Amino acid sequence: MNFIPAQIENYCNLFSSPETDLLKSINEQTNLNVHSPHMLSGPLQGNLLQFISLIKQPANILEIGTYTGYSAICLANGLSPKGKLITIEQNKELENRILESFAAHPQKEQLNLMVGNALEIIPTLTTKFDLVFIDADKRNYSTYYNLVFPMLTKGGIIIADNVLWKGKVLEAEENMDKQTLALHQFNRMVFEDERVFNFILPVRDGISIAVKK
Repeated sequence: MNFIPAQIENYCNLFSSPETDLLKSINEQTNLNVHSPHMLSGPLQGNLLQFISLIKQPANILEIGTYTGYSAICLANGLSPKGKLITIEQNKELENRILESFAAHPQKEQLNLMVGNALEIIPTLTTKFDLVFIDADKRNYSTYYNLVFPMLTKGGIIIADNVLWKGKVLEAEENMDKQTLALHQFNRMVFEDERVFNFILPVRDGISIAVKK
């Protein structure tokens, strides 16, 4: 679901920086060849991710949930010259497609794909991250947040996608399905976390942004 009317989104895209050729190719190939292409970030959200990364100029980025690599490329476009992006994807069937996209990026040597269970991989990481993007299984958002928070630098940013979950977070808690309840609890947890400044944007399916104080 997109909370922005289609005509407004189209207007915003028309007067925003266009997709690079690489992003346009990932977008087209995903829609043609990959299951559930609606999971792709797309131009508007992609520009937001890239904008945050360009401002932050992160030395290290962690992405949890790669899909076909669109959001990873957007985030990588703001990496500092010697920065590194680590992205974790559980679906091994997407590995070659992601690596092909990464190989076409000017900073390809700085992009690192790890295939496997993020809950198992994250505890093995020793890097400090300036920017984290969570876009994986919704029931584990709170777990991911708590796992990465000690790795986040001061002023570091955690972005989480799909936090409005098609508007289902507005339902009474007793009527929520497990995924909706998990996202609702995640939103409450971040809101109550005094270690961060946070807000939610009603862009596409809802984007949570939290900055470590």
